Amino acid sequence: MPTERVTPGTTLPGGVRIPAQRTSDALPVAVERHRRHLGYGALKRGLDILLGSVLLAFSVLVLLPVCAVIMIDSPGSPLYRQWRSGRDGRPFKILKLRTMVAGADRQGPALTQDADPRITRVGSALRRWSVDELPQLMNVLAGHMSLVGPRPELVSIVDTYTPRQKGVLSVRPGLTGWAQVNGRDDLSITEKLELELDYVTSCSTKRDLVILARTLGVVLGGQGTKW
Repeated sequence: MPTERVTPGTTLPGGVRIPAQRTSDALPVAVERHRRHLGYGALKRGLDILLGSVLLAFSVLVLLPVCAVIMIDSPGSPLYRQWRSGRDGRPFKILKLRTMVAGADRQGPALTQDADPRITRVGSALRRWSVDELPQLMNVLAGHMSLVGPRPELVSIVDTYTPRQKGVLSVRPGLTGWAQVNGRDDLSITEKLELELDYVTSCSTKRDLVILARTLGVVLGGQGTKW
């Protein structure tokens, strides 16, 4: 949970250093500066639509047969929808391929554990290669998400964020992000937030392209996944 204690001064993956003193006013100033960079925002949205459309078109070739396999392996819809917090805290329904048994939310915690028995055989493979995230390209095209940004978290977890941590909500959440290419699920939620706050205060088109390129290597290597 975000209340986990982390050691001030610790250097996280990606070269992000947890500040010894976390002031509550430094981040909003940086966020406001980011919001004024309208040129970057317009370019980012344009890339989301262009690249997102291309990726979704190619993904359909994978999604259709995978959906059929999911239904054969485990009864229920192949798609899974869950409320997440988006930009400025506005909730939206994130789309994923179902990797757990139908009704898994009623059978255990919302957060997946290592070797979670609710994960299906097919679901394990989908998580291993992040194929379950492909439907989120539709969230990107709808404007709920961006290709790059802080990963969207459960509304109940966001409610526990400190005011400073809620700075990650100042931008659209991403299909991938700085925390995703620097440890992913090997990081605690608090560590992820520090990396994502670092992204929010210094994001740029160049950094977005670097994250997209690094994501390919992380996905192919199956790094930081729970399956």
